[in-house]
Formats: sequence, C-alpha cells, structure tokens
Amino acid sequence: MKNILEIKTIADYFKLRNCEVLHPLVGIVDFDNVSKSGYTNMPYDGFHYSCYAIFLKDAVGCKLMYGGNAYDYDEGTLVFMAPNQTIEFGGFAPDYVPKGYALLFHPDLLLGTNLAKKIQEFNFFTYSSNEALHLSAKERKVILSLLEKIQFELEQPIDKHSKKLIVTNIELFLDYCLRFYDRQFITREVVNKGALEKFDTLLRDYFLSDKPKTNGLPSVGYFAGQLHLSSNYFGDLVKKQTGISAQEYIQIKLIDVGKEKIFDPNKSVSEIAYELGFKYPQHFSRLFKQKVGHSPKEFRASIN
Repeated sequence: MKNILEIKTIADYFKLRNCEVLHPLVGIVDFDNVSKSGYTNMPYDGFHYSCYAIFLKDAVGCKLMYGGNAYDYDEGTLVFMAPNQTIEFGGFAPDYVPKGYALLFHPDLLLGTNLAKKIQEFNFFTYSSNEALHLSAKERKVILSLLEKIQFELEQPIDKHSKKLIVTNIELFLDYCLRFYDRQFITREVVNKGALEKFDTLLRDYFLSDKPKTNGLPSVGYFAGQLHLSSNYFGDLVKKQTGISAQEYIQIKLIDVGKEKIFDPNKSVSEIAYELGFKYPQHFSRLFKQKVGHSPKEFRASIN
C-alpha cells in the first residue's frame, strides 16, 4: 500500500521542507534555500494536496522529455495542482536536487475575492503533469517577477492591504499562465494537429465498430484517454485547433454518420439511434433537429 502524505495546510508542506511559514494561507518555497534534509530520505510515495500548488521546475544540465519528445524550452516548466489531487513520486536519481520554486495557497485565501469566482476558468489546474507549461526565458522572467512581488508582501507585516495585493498578484500570475498556454498550443501546432488527426480516426473507428451499442455515445473523456491526455487539456486543444468544443466536434461527426445511415430506407429512426449509441431514440431526433434543422424523418423525406 502506497504511503501518501496529506498536505492539508501550507504549514504541512513548509514543515516538510524545513521552511519558515510567513502566512498561514499562502507561501513560496525557493528550493535553493531548502536544506538537503528538506527533500531527502522521505518515506512517502506521494502527496495529496488540500490546497493549490504551482511548481516552477528548472531543468539543470539536461533536456527534459515531454510525451516521448524533448521539451521546446528547458529554462523551466510550470506544473499545477488543484485541491484534492495527488502527485506520486518516481524516477528520480538518488542524488536528485530540485531546482526552482513552489507557490502554495489555500482555497480559504480566495474567499470574498474576484479570483474565487474566476479560479475554475484556469483549466490547467486539472491538466496532467506531462501537460506542463514550458516557459521561454522571457516568460520565466515574468513568472519570477510575480513570485518576487508575492514574496515581498509575505515578508511585510500583515495589514488590511496584504490579502488584496497577494491575491491580485496570484491572479495576474494565473492570467499570464493562461496567455503562455495559448502560446504553447500555437508553438506545438504540428503535435496538436497530429492529435486531432488521431481523434478523427478514433471517432470514425468508434462508429464503425460495435462500441456504440455496447458502450453508448462516445465521451470526451474516452478519446482523451485513448490519446493519453487529460480531459481538460484535450478539450482545450480541440477548441484551439477547431474553434469548437470537443463535445460539439463529436456531435458533428455523430450527425454526419447519422445522415449516412438515414439514406438506408430499410432502417427505422429508432434502429439508427441505437446503432449510434443513444439510449432513447427521441434524444437522437432532438439532437438531429437541433443540428440539421429537420427531424430525421423530415430529412429522409427531403433526400428521397
């Protein structure tokens, strides 16, 4: 059984790293200032977080790998963790020394702020670790400048301005990460197009098989799993490449297949619906009319 440490508070993580807690709800760890005892000989297989955690990992003298390919940038990468996520360890060399920074903040820090309403918009908190944000040298400088501003506030006596300034800088940090991810989707266009082509092939094969009858309608999560991507990363990738959501993309393909099947006058609309994976034929008819402007029966009559 794996030994997973619960990181329930900022203090839990800082105690583990032998660092001083300056604020109960937010903190930054500079791994250059962590003594060796703060990251070696830990009897844990991973951490389970009850707070948000962002890690800036610096590549030191090596080219990191991403999905079997080398990173485009080796100045640093950002990995994001949301509350109730677990990260497991493995594959580290015995003399591995982490480089970079960790920014942790508890959800309670956001109470009553604009960021509390906005935090769910940052899908990258639910990306897999192999879908990290790879920073250029200029982007890394922006991130470090914001960490410096947050750290400056943490070192000041807490007053009525502290929370607003800290949260505002965290929000700005996340907004820049959103911009940098948009850039990454563009710079990885060739890789992303390859994933989209595989998605098309998987969709076609799904409807040519018996899977709709046995498994039902295909889901975004199913295809993300087939491509070894997290659902949110896959959804954002499809949206950036096509301008529509992955769910809409699936529905368009589904309607195209449905149109082909309607050409067969020997099949009832109900049979077609079940072949496509619908539990109830009326759900197919409703979606078809929504997308095509006619019911399946009306469409069949028009083509005949």
